[in-house]
Amino acid sequence: MRQALTHNSCAREEGDLAAGNERLEFLGDAVLGLVVAELLMSAHPDEPEGSLSRARSQAVNQSALAERARSLGLGELVRLGKGERMHGGSEKASILANAFEAVLGALYLDAGLAAAHAFVARELGADLASARGAPADAKTRLQEALHVAAASLPVYVTVGESGPPHAREFSVEVSAGDRVCGKGTGRSKQAAEQAAAEDALRHLASELA
Repeated sequence: MRQALTHNSCAREEGDLAAGNERLEFLGDAVLGLVVAELLMSAHPDEPEGSLSRARSQAVNQSALAERARSLGLGELVRLGKGERMHGGSEKASILANAFEAVLGALYLDAGLAAAHAFVARELGADLASARGAPADAKTRLQEALHVAAASLPVYVTVGESGPPHAREFSVEVSAGDRVCGKGTGRSKQAAEQAAAEDALRHLASELA
């Protein structure tokens, strides 16, 4: 736990970089990914992979981990160098989130996967059970739909530009294999690609109706 709560700024001041928590954070991040994936699959047995990935991003990010670290009092326990202490390092989301992962890594090494699993379930289980992936954008939904249909991945091509420099309009076509399946326009290439994906999704829906 001492190493898990020793920030590299403190390790540098003490002249022993190996005493910092970066290696334990690296391990804890891997353990967290495994346990969170298992908990999400258990909590949402009917959700597809894309939705689970979005739910994971929503429930387990730097802000969420930092909040759990605060609730555990890790900000008061983390060992910081003088400079980091002066600049409020004990409240920095990045330092807190890293400390949470390092503690998880230390717990895994000391007590094994079952103990690490129980810790993550206790700290994040409720959030993971209620997590729902944010609605995917049109390009993501189209890629998922084509994957389910065992079709080629979508390819977007800008086929036209018009208008003055301050009000450009782009035209994009999206293809799957050798077939153009959607067209769209927008004030940016990204917007035109999203519009083309929406058009392709409409065509796919009508074909399957």
